[in-house]
Amino acid sequence: MDIPESAMQETSMPVDDYLKVGLHIGTKSRTKDMRPFIYKMRPDGLSVLNVQRISERLQLAAKMIASYDLEDVVIFCRRENGWRPAQKFSEITGIRSFRGRYLPGILTNPKLGNFIEAKLIFVCDPFPDKNAVEDAARIGIPLIALCDTNNTISNVDLALPCNNKGKRSLALVFWILAREILKLKGLIAKDADFKYTLEDFSPE
Repeated sequence: MDIPESAMQETSMPVDDYLKVGLHIGTKSRTKDMRPFIYKMRPDGLSVLNVQRISERLQLAAKMIASYDLEDVVIFCRRENGWRPAQKFSEITGIRSFRGRYLPGILTNPKLGNFIEAKLIFVCDPFPDKNAVEDAARIGIPLIALCDTNNTISNVDLALPCNNKGKRSLALVFWILAREILKLKGLIAKDADFKYTLEDFSPE
């Protein structure tokens, strides 16, 4: 994927908010794929993700999503912790979201009644959402994935490093992406126009 130079400039993402929700806290497991995003290891063995890399990738993901018609983007999230954030994100942006078990053939078999066409796929974790990842690769659909330190990123076009398991962490990711996408689409002019709070994205 070609990355515009403007996307690599300093962003205004709320780094302090990352720390409050543990967005930067990874797992004790570290894959080769995710090492470039890791800042350090804590004494307890947990990995700490580089917050600047998180900020850059959040902006890149927002730009990538906003470059498509939002009706052509689909989110898959099998892990329950992400259902509420994904649902709220879907309500605000109009991007379709599928929560729970991935339905076989939903992306690949036009004969199915639940078949959907998509031009960009977004998954909350490439491991539990691996069937969606594999089907997207099979038919050549670009894919964005939220990736923790224990993930591999084969068949992922844009890995967004973050704690993809915590409820508050996922809420913040989707809150930021929704706001940035609306700005990029010209639906709001500035951050203050985004009337939703982090609590709106947080599971009850």
